[in-house]
Amino acid sequence: MHSDDDLLIHYRDAYLLVLEKPSGLLSVPGRGPDLQDCLSSRIQTRFPTARVVHRLDRDTSGLMIMALDKASQRNISLQFEERKVRKIYECIVQGTPAQHSGCITLPIGRDLTRPPRYKIDHENGRSSETSWSVLKNHDNTTRLQIEPLTGRSHQIRLHLASIDHPILGDPLYADATAFEAADRLLLHAREIQFSHPLTGNIVSWQSSCPF
Repeated sequence: MHSDDDLLIHYRDAYLLVLEKPSGLLSVPGRGPDLQDCLSSRIQTRFPTARVVHRLDRDTSGLMIMALDKASQRNISLQFEERKVRKIYECIVQGTPAQHSGCITLPIGRDLTRPPRYKIDHENGRSSETSWSVLKNHDNTTRLQIEPLTGRSHQIRLHLASIDHPILGDPLYADATAFEAADRLLLHAREIQFSHPLTGNIVSWQSSCPF
């Protein structure tokens, strides 16, 4: 992995970048002058043609892809839309699940009364699916491997909170005990796999979990 100041680049070719986003940094600029610092802006100072393909929540760390031309952006974005990109996350949640693995299939919609939160919405929500399995049990906490099979905003965080296992350090969906148990959101985008936009070959990268 190449490090250039605060830019961590796992891979680079003429078509794409595989980046490591730290927790606490926006993926793209937010609204307002105090929310302009973000991974995409930092990358574009060195790679002016870099284009956003997908996003991670500000508090989530891990692997993020940017394309280096319009055709590659369109190709990879379509793979995300068609659910051909495989993403694996790692997190630590409050409590101990009763089963070793499971799949959460609860519809998600915006919580208009408490933005920027989302909520489980059986009437108007979009179908959402999150697969999870236990990696290790701790004292009243559990390390999980997560594979989101859909890509809704806040999906992993909301789904786990909805089964009473919020992610530690989550400022939006955890209760006070779980939120105060960590100094950051303990959610990391650990692996990503997709087809290279030029060759069509399956490519994948992994990132060590920092917690």
